[in-house]
Amino acid sequence: MDADYYRSEMYWGTLGTVRPHSNFHPDRDVMELQTALEKKDCANIVRILTNRNNAQRQVLVKTFEELTQKDLSSTVKKALSGDVETLLLELLMPPLHYEAYRLEMAMVGLGTDEESLLEILCTLTGPQLKEISEIYKQMYKKDLEKELKGETSGDFAKLVVALLNKSDVAGLVYKDVETLVATLNGKKCEAAPWIDILTSRDPEHLQKVLDEVEFQTGLFLDEALEKRFSGDFRLGLKVLVQCIQNPDLYLAKRISTMKIPQTQRVMVSHCEEDLLCIRAAFIKLTGNSLYSTLQKHFKGDFLTALLNICRSED
Repeated sequence: MDADYYRSEMYWGTLGTVRPHSNFHPDRDVMELQTALEKKDCANIVRILTNRNNAQRQVLVKTFEELTQKDLSSTVKKALSGDVETLLLELLMPPLHYEAYRLEMAMVGLGTDEESLLEILCTLTGPQLKEISEIYKQMYKKDLEKELKGETSGDFAKLVVALLNKSDVAGLVYKDVETLVATLNGKKCEAAPWIDILTSRDPEHLQKVLDEVEFQTGLFLDEALEKRFSGDFRLGLKVLVQCIQNPDLYLAKRISTMKIPQTQRVMVSHCEEDLLCIRAAFIKLTGNSLYSTLQKHFKGDFLTALLNICRSED
């Protein structure tokens, strides 16, 4: 364990596990990285890059190029391979660039990873997604909204586009509840009111709405949605509802699959924001700590990197 982690002035009052390294000297780090990369010393590369926060890693990227005239990511690619290489390259991306990359990875190749799309779109804010759309265009020379439309169809396409453009519009709780309960009681459950309300209200408002809908119908929403909708749209609504009701639990479920890259990408995405909350939800969900569970499923330098991101036993 990195002792500087505990001395960090950021230690208290944050829900992330990766914090600024209090004794940060970029020139010294770059010299150590350069030596480790030349020797393909994965352990030291992992030690440095997983014990600096993203802002500090961006300084290392710049300093490495200034001192060596080489690109750090390209040098990591040449020195390493496999899962640990992929993980470290992801850690070197700025946070919103990383989310743009994740969206692209969910859409490239055969088939679309709908749940990864949903995870990102449901857990990020409207302003963040607006910025990511611009970054995506810069990175891939494509329009994100058009790409989402091209990879999806029907009501599910309408939902993901609405999520991408989500906003906080004032609404009345009783009116929204009335609208949603009416759709569940009708002969055919309409998609439009669910899309409109769940993508255009603030989280606190939506939590009250969903609690009241469950109270009035006597059904858990997961159960109600399972009965009334189908296909990708049903999946989309269920994920969205879970992220409104308990995002930490939803993300803990995503991590609990212990599948690469799913577990890794959730951890990288949330390590500076709320991974402590996700860790707490994970232990309630599974009865085991995330730290211990990772040790049962992974090994080597990749495991070390994940443990450094997870940070400690619960």
